[in-house]
Amino acid sequence: MMQATFIAKEDIQKLHFKNEEVLKSAEAIKERFHDLENAMLLGNTDHNKVKIVFECTDGIFLVETTVWGVTQNSLMLKGNILIPIHSIHQISFFE
Repeated sequence: MMQATFIAKEDIQKLHFKNEEVLKSAEAIKERFHDLENAMLLGNTDHNKVKIVFECTDGIFLVETTVWGVTQNSLMLKGNILIPIHSIHQISFFE
């Protein structure tokens, strides 16, 4: 996992996101979307948390949270907190 600063879910709303895709390959983008859909299923059925590493103008951050929804452009967390999908580097599942 890449070096990231831990952030509380509630503080994500204070961040400013870039408009650029952080992943470089089409395969990595496809895999990320697949992982996001799996995270949403786990969040909605078992309320399982995942680790999400994402990038914004202030750096790279890590949040541990439950995923409630995935749209074409955003990841939705509890409390109507959104993370742009193009800003997400990786999703890790707890074992």
